[in-house]
Amino acid sequence: MPFGKHTPYTILILAMLGWILTACAQETAKAGPEDQTVPVVATLMANATAEAAINQPTVVATSVAEITTEVVTTIDDTQKTAVMATLIAAETGGETASTPAAAEVSWEELPVVPTLSARARQIYNAGIARGNNPQAFSKVGDCESRTTWFLWDFDQKSPDYYTLGKYTDLQTVIDYFAGSHKRLSQAAKQGFTAASVMSPMWSDVEVCERNETPLACEYRQHRPAFVFITLGTNDGVRPETFEKNMRRVIDYSIEQGVVPILATKADNLEGDHSINATIASLAQEYDIPLWNFWRAVQDLPDQGLQEDGSHLTWAPNQFDDPSVMKKAWPLRNLTALQVLDSLLKGTQNP
Repeated sequence: MPFGKHTPYTILILAMLGWILTACAQETAKAGPEDQTVPVVATLMANATAEAAINQPTVVATSVAEITTEVVTTIDDTQKTAVMATLIAAETGGETASTPAAAEVSWEELPVVPTLSARARQIYNAGIARGNNPQAFSKVGDCESRTTWFLWDFDQKSPDYYTLGKYTDLQTVIDYFAGSHKRLSQAAKQGFTAASVMSPMWSDVEVCERNETPLACEYRQHRPAFVFITLGTNDGVRPETFEKNMRRVIDYSIEQGVVPILATKADNLEGDHSINATIASLAQEYDIPLWNFWRAVQDLPDQGLQEDGSHLTWAPNQFDDPSVMKKAWPLRNLTALQVLDSLLKGTQNP
């Protein structure tokens, strides 16, 4: 690890990191070989870090980033929050901010329709500044996002395609995002997982650039302000990789100034709802919108699922017909429009 000029803050931080990582290693050793998640290199680095802070007071890391890159990944979320707050305060010369404990709310109880947080508004504004279209949204997902059943009808001018019933106020948001409803996204295809949308091998070579991922291709072509990210069903076979891959999707979207709208799924193919729990946790961590579609379908027959336990039950978008609204697809489209409506109002209201 390279060293350079020291400050009192960074000496303290190095000692703290050494203590934390050593403690983690000790707890891991108690847990047994099967639970050893802290690598040996972390323990060695902890010892070296503490020694540098104690025995070499004039020698510390040249950058906080160098510490966090190698160390933060080996500690748990509670420790990570505390360390990151201290690191940021040290590098900026500020005070360590205290973070109040968030109230424990089960993901199942989170609202179906989110509001636009201050953080999401920042992402939105950054995207508009770089040229994103405020009247465009994209879809990222599998076949359930690629199909014309998902919002496509709302770009059709004929009243035969949908009736809003008591939701006539949604016509405003339908008109505002005209053109995006029927768009077949480059990042929404049959069989897609969270890994697929970030792999160039799945890009359409006819329209995407060389080595361009499906997600990058979609954002370059459409320049959306928002994106529905409806992934997870096909990740049920390897749920342990889902969070890592979703983080890549979220991080890239934010870098491009596109507000990610994470959506929980109606199914439970993984068997323990762990993917929905991860989706909700990521939305809260990044402070981005969560469309809790799982909650919306809980009162439907069979929770809105066909016999395969994966695909949604279908009916036309006739929001004024109670029998139709017992099917999942019209409810999916209704709540998606309500999400867009809520977020759009959030961008317009200070």
